[in-house]
Amino acid sequence: MYLEKYSIGIGDRFGRQGNAQLSAIIKAKELGITVIPVWNKSKREHNLIHSAPADVRIEADNAVASLGWKDSYFVDADHIGLKTVNDFLTPCNFFTLDVSDYIGIKPDESDLKEFMKKASDFVGELKIPGVPSSITVTEKMLLNIAERFLTAIKEAGKIYRYINENKINGKFITEVSLDENHQAQTPVEMFFIMLGLASEKVPLQTIAPKFTGRFNKGVDYDGNPNDFIVEFESHVAVVDYAVKAFGLPKNLKISIHTGSDKFSLYPLIHNVIKKHDIGVHLKTAGTTWLEELIGLAEAGFSGLTIAKSIYQQSLHRIDELMTPYLTVVDIDVNQLPSTEEVNGWSGEKFANTLRHNQKCSDYNSSFRQLLHLGFKIASEMGSNYLDALEKYKEVIGKNVAENIFDRHIKPLFLGK
Repeated sequence: MYLEKYSIGIGDRFGRQGNAQLSAIIKAKELGITVIPVWNKSKREHNLIHSAPADVRIEADNAVASLGWKDSYFVDADHIGLKTVNDFLTPCNFFTLDVSDYIGIKPDESDLKEFMKKASDFVGELKIPGVPSSITVTEKMLLNIAERFLTAIKEAGKIYRYINENKINGKFITEVSLDENHQAQTPVEMFFIMLGLASEKVPLQTIAPKFTGRFNKGVDYDGNPNDFIVEFESHVAVVDYAVKAFGLPKNLKISIHTGSDKFSLYPLIHNVIKKHDIGVHLKTAGTTWLEELIGLAEAGFSGLTIAKSIYQQSLHRIDELMTPYLTVVDIDVNQLPSTEEVNGWSGEKFANTLRHNQKCSDYNSSFRQLLHLGFKIASEMGSNYLDALEKYKEVIGKNVAENIFDRHIKPLFLGK
């Protein structure tokens, strides 16, 4: 199974926006760019929403059939491990192997010796075309890399082999995710990580490193874009070199994760992928859920009431909602409006405050980040929330499609 050059991971918390999401991708196709949709959802999200992996497969299949999509599409078991993979085996054909929690765990001595033996071939000056400067590789450097990453590499091998042995048709895309970690991987670390993954015979087609800077939930990149793009281009060069050196799949590409809107980075990434004629996998994560809230607010009436109620409860339960996401949110509580103030807002005011338009004077990044976490509140509303999605599906769908196409696909894949 082969993942094409450009692909986009589209999260959909409540599984109601498949058609709207795919319509944005079809619009790109009509303009000459094929971007492959990958519907993704993690075990944690399924638990919070009370959904199942099979529901994502149904959503994707129905959207494809309804809109007549003829190209590839995938359903991603997002951020899975050995403990969570079983429910995803049948409905999914894309598996994101999340081994971030194993980074920094001391490897077995026998595994360490085996890795060091293979990696020692590169001791000395390592020159990778496209990386700004050569790297002096020492035994000590290799030992440090192995002690930090080898257990994670071995875990990726275990997960891959388990899926390969237990998936009925044996056909699936493999991604390895290292992004949910506190410390970014350097290009030289990435090189030896891919050596390890090749040794484990993991046929990864995408790899998601942790980049420098902050990718907070629902908002733009927080960091120096120029530093990011130097790092990104170095990773691109390392991937190209590793594919040739280690016999990894020729279509192996960088995957850019996190739930942020990477708006300031998209033009820079576009320039790099065009310059090197390479692919990229983009994961947009939970922004579709926020477009649902924007649509409800714009619809007014009961839709606006629900949107305001979700904000009120999210503000009241802010500590609870933030706890699992402390490393990926920067919410200034002093910038959060009171519930009394929000209750007096029009639908337009609510939507403008939430929509990620940094040129709009109403936009509030803390408000947006808090509501990004508030899907748990919406889930607790049950049918009241889901019925509202159906009632106001036209205005919601318009926002969902415009968000994916105008704010993500156009600047990254089309360069506009």
